[in-house]
Order: sequence, then C-alpha cells, then structure tokens
Amino acid sequence: MNAAAIAALCRAAVDIEVVAETGSTNADLMARAAQLARPTLLIAEHQNAGRGRAGRSWLSAPGDSLTFSLAWKFDGSPQQLLGLPLAVGVALAEALAALAVPVQLKWPNDVLKDGSKLAGILIETQGAPGGTWAVIGIGLNLSMPDRLEQRIGRSIATAPWLARMERNALMAALTDALVAGMDQFARDGFGAFRARWDALHAWRGQPVVIVDQGAVQQQGVAVGVDDSGRLLLDTDDGRVAVLAGDVSLRLGGS
Repeated sequence: MNAAAIAALCRAAVDIEVVAETGSTNADLMARAAQLARPTLLIAEHQNAGRGRAGRSWLSAPGDSLTFSLAWKFDGSPQQLLGLPLAVGVALAEALAALAVPVQLKWPNDVLKDGSKLAGILIETQGAPGGTWAVIGIGLNLSMPDRLEQRIGRSIATAPWLARMERNALMAALTDALVAGMDQFARDGFGAFRARWDALHAWRGQPVVIVDQGAVQQQGVAVGVDDSGRLLLDTDDGRVAVLAGDVSLRLGGS
C-alpha cells in the first residue's frame, strides 16, 4: 500500500502513514499521541505483536489482513467515549456493506460474517489538554491460511471479494467511513448510532452469557444497547445493562 495513493483517494482530512512491519499500530500511535497535530492513520502491511481485547494476541499473516489504527482527539474525558467501540463497529459494518460484504456486530467490538469473526476493534485512550486521544485499532481478515486458523483454534471469517480489491482504494473507502463516523460521534455521541447498531446486532433475541475473567457475570436474552453503549439483557430478575465482559451464545438456550 502507498500512503500518497490512499490520501489521493480519500475525502477525509487525515494524515496517513504506511509501514512495512511493526509490532502494533496501536502501541505506535499511543506512544506518539501527545505529539500528533491532527487525526492520523497508521497502516502496517504486517503486525508481529498485534493485540485484541483483554490482552489477547491478534494473529495475522502478511498480505492476508488489513491492520491499521486511527488516532483521533475528542473533547471531554475517556468516560464520555463509552460507546465509541460500538460506533466504530457501525461505521465499519456500513462501509463493508457498501462494498458488498454484509456483516453483523457482536457486542462490544467484533464484526461477524456468517457467524464468525471477520474484524476486531481495540480502542485505547490517553488524556490530553482539552480532551482525550483515542487510538482505534482495527484488524480485518481478508483471507486466512489454514496453518494460521489452526493456531487461532476457531473458525475465522474471510472476505475474498475484498482481498481482490485494489488495496489503496479499499483503505481509502474504509478511512472515509471511519472519519465520517468519528465526526458524527464527536458531534452527536453514541445516541446517533444506537438504532443502527441494534439493526446489525448478530445475537438480538438470543440467550447469551456474559463472562468476565472466566467467571459468568450475567445471563439472559440479548435485547440491544442503550444510549451509552451498554448491552441490555432480559434476565429472570428483569432488564439489566451490562458495562463490560465477553458475550457468548448460550447454546441450546440452556
């Protein structure tokens, strides 16, 4: 990929950088956030130490995925960014749908295709004068070698149609969608995304369990999300709002 070619195809006002390899684009931008003058997109042809939520590794092979991070400064505190991962998911899902790849969303930050994970989102924040820098990391599978899927240990979704696209044009389309989404989130908050997220909710109406650090915290039927991005569950004790945790389908409704 080429930064100048991507920038020429973008409508968005964002600095774009491309590196052949790095440990983590999120870590790189977090280290530089205090020196950034405006939104910055860092794309790595390959990450050798990519990360997902809860410290998990994000495994990828060179050329088989897109790995990139967008640094964006928001007004206000990190607490005001609670719904940001979901808003990013909506922006990414809508961009993929426009590219003929329909997807769904799993709370709080996974993009699913045919029930398997196609993309993951990791957001890290850093306080700054007058606001908060958010570094939004995205890993998007395009193709998946069998050997890597075996290492991951579960079925992984791929997007062969996107893998055949010209990479600079694909990155420009995703960048424009993400920047437009961040502009809207900064202006209107997650409330502007709530109905759109619910429409893309993969497990709406399904029995689920919420697990945090290996322990079941809640179980019930997934309803949707509230205006702050919390997952709503209907439980035996009524409706509850879940702030954090991993969501799994409760197989067979048991």
